[in-house]
Amino acid sequence: MRQGLRFAGEGSNRSRWIFFGVLVIMATIYLFPFAVQLANSFKTDQEATRAGLSLLSDNWVLTAYSTLFSKSAFPRWFANSVIVTLCVTAGRVLFNSMAGYALARMNFLGRNVLFTLVVGVMAVPGVVLLIPKFLIIRQLGIYNSYLGLIIPLLVDAAGVFIMKNFFESIPVAIEEAARIDGAGTFRIFWSVVLPMARPALITIIILSFQGSWNELSHFIVASSSPDLVNLTKGVAQLAGGGLGAGNQYPLKLAAATLMTIPVAALFLIFQKRIMNTTGGAVKE
Repeated sequence: MRQGLRFAGEGSNRSRWIFFGVLVIMATIYLFPFAVQLANSFKTDQEATRAGLSLLSDNWVLTAYSTLFSKSAFPRWFANSVIVTLCVTAGRVLFNSMAGYALARMNFLGRNVLFTLVVGVMAVPGVVLLIPKFLIIRQLGIYNSYLGLIIPLLVDAAGVFIMKNFFESIPVAIEEAARIDGAGTFRIFWSVVLPMARPALITIIILSFQGSWNELSHFIVASSSPDLVNLTKGVAQLAGGGLGAGNQYPLKLAAATLMTIPVAALFLIFQKRIMNTTGGAVKE
């Protein structure tokens, strides 16, 4: 019997090592392009063209980064992305949570129909809405302005869906107790329910930050002013040879590297939170 248990333990350890080995291989395949991106951003244009897949270099240089900051509008692009992303993230946290709470707790005519429409919006490809979005922005007079970049992104259907489902997991008895103590609807939402929804709010923050930071199609139709170019549009211009002839691989990859850092840092900080979107909810 002991021999059988020993064989079973060895088989379990072998399976575990095989599983970890497969994970390491998959992680290497996934991370290799990012390593190539980082390594080539510190090479010369000739070396990056000649040995683009090599992670080593005979001459590490900062030419691409110095060119990016001295001969392009990268600082302006970065500032525009920061302004838009912070405003959109704050707006989505507020409006998505308010809409989700209304759909989860408030009884009003057409609530189910409205929620069905919200879910239906999630199935509509974003490219289909570009022309109507452009026409509405022009009609409202906010084309080529920060308002045009920010307002259409302040609410998203996926965020409303996440917040509604989370609020429904919180017992109604908690809100009833607060209502007996004299709290109104908004006070209950702001002081009682919203703090309990911290895991869902963190998820909304991460998804909103990542989505608005990497957004491109909306900014193409919302503005044509060089002063309102964000990182995605700016990097796309660099990819099209915006700073002259040549491959310019290090320059493009340096811009992509700097653009990746804020989203990667945010995800690494809150990765445990985003994996538990229902943590913290009290069950009846």
